[in-house]
Amino acid sequence: MKNQIVIVLDFGGQYNQLIARRVRECGVYCEVKPYTTPLAEIKAMEPIGIIFTGGPDSVYLEDSPKVDPEIFTWGVPILGICYGCQFMSHTLGGRVTEAQDDTAREYGKTATYYDTSCKIFKGLPEQGISWMSHGDYMAAIPEGFSLVAHSDACPNVAIADESRGFYGVQYHPEVNHTENGVKMIRNFLYEVCGAKGDWTMGDYCKRAIAEIREKVGDGKVLLALSGGVDSSVAAALLAEAVGSQLTCVFVDHGLMRKNEGDEVEAAFSKWDIHFVRVDAESRFLGKLVGVSEPEQKRKIIGEEFIRVFEEEAKKIGRVDFLVQGTIYPDVIESGAGKAAVIKSHHNVGGLPDYVDFKEIIEPLRLLFKDEVRQLGRELGLPEYLVMRQPFPGPGLAIRIIGDITKEKADILRDADAIFREEIANAGLDRSINQYFAVLTNTRSVGVMGDGRTYDYTLALRGVTTTDFMTADWARIPYEVLDKVSVRIVNEVKGINRIVYDITSKPPATIEWE
Repeated sequence: MKNQIVIVLDFGGQYNQLIARRVRECGVYCEVKPYTTPLAEIKAMEPIGIIFTGGPDSVYLEDSPKVDPEIFTWGVPILGICYGCQFMSHTLGGRVTEAQDDTAREYGKTATYYDTSCKIFKGLPEQGISWMSHGDYMAAIPEGFSLVAHSDACPNVAIADESRGFYGVQYHPEVNHTENGVKMIRNFLYEVCGAKGDWTMGDYCKRAIAEIREKVGDGKVLLALSGGVDSSVAAALLAEAVGSQLTCVFVDHGLMRKNEGDEVEAAFSKWDIHFVRVDAESRFLGKLVGVSEPEQKRKIIGEEFIRVFEEEAKKIGRVDFLVQGTIYPDVIESGAGKAAVIKSHHNVGGLPDYVDFKEIIEPLRLLFKDEVRQLGRELGLPEYLVMRQPFPGPGLAIRIIGDITKEKADILRDADAIFREEIANAGLDRSINQYFAVLTNTRSVGVMGDGRTYDYTLALRGVTTTDFMTADWARIPYEVLDKVSVRIVNEVKGINRIVYDITSKPPATIEWE
């Protein structure tokens, strides 16, 4: 059965993915499309509602992003957010101008007053905090619209033409800073668009399995298993769908976290699949001898991974299908245009074009990370694997600053395991989105017992984030950091100093290299 769908039309807003995630969280399927998408394509999808995102432009400029006004004639409800609100107002006969003073320009947390007789504010408090980010101002609203929210500085924070199902808000309801923002989105979906809430991972799982079986038939399927959440869930889904026709190749490059290889192998022992674990530690470490430059490390590991995977693929024989763990943010971001290379990404799924396959299967390409985790639970993956911390493809190689040796990798493995264990013991493993240890190449003087030491400084990193595009450093309680520090310097030989990274992203990245 086809799901109801809401289309999120992206005008270049920084929160486009977050809007889509909020809609999905409300049990409604949605897709993000660029504003340049042909109207015929959008109409053919039969959306029950459309959401215009924010964006950095001013609607009154000639070259600003625009959609054909025909979209307003379809009888489909539309919610405009920030730029999307101003675009709606400007296109339907209102007037948008540059804010001349602080009475119309608003940024950050703002006290806002709502008309709760309006459908999108139904059942909500009459006052709350909203997250503003607009330098333009709706000087006049279109005919047929009413003002349904205001702030102390701005009289037209939200507008509505309820007879046509058109709503516009100057603020961002999708961000956590806006109180009851998700409830406003939910009201738009259910009170205005008539959503049924038919998007569930249980239904998706059944449908995906059926579609994979139909596509694969009696063909052979190959998947490069990294042990991360995405590839593990993809493997579990394919295992359920085609069983022994699937071969998973897990390359243990000697730069995994403590016991990780054994955990991955154990997790997939229950499925009827061919699981191949390749012990390539000496091979990878040999290639990395004397290499300290981060980008070079990544490229060496990526290249060597291809070589190992190529050798294993040839042993299997003809492969009909190749599985990639692509997820929806990858799909969205692939259309974001050219960007500077911050760091090369280790994406095994997209690399082995030497394999003779009919087609690539990307069973997760419609899912956000939180949905991938939900799907993993539906498939019976253990919770420790479903909630595994994000782990870079090059592994510990980019968490060891400077050259890499087995001794350093073992030191970092032990220290990182203690950090992760104590975070879990403190009940913080769900609230901190990523946390890990970094072995720096800095040595410093210390004292243990009556003796002088000259050992490594270990850095701890913990961040909170919704999308990993930006992140804030996690406020880990001092008593937890103290316990971690004491344990590491006492239990891990070679470390005598612990520091905690309190830098956000930007300006830093989450990983150190």
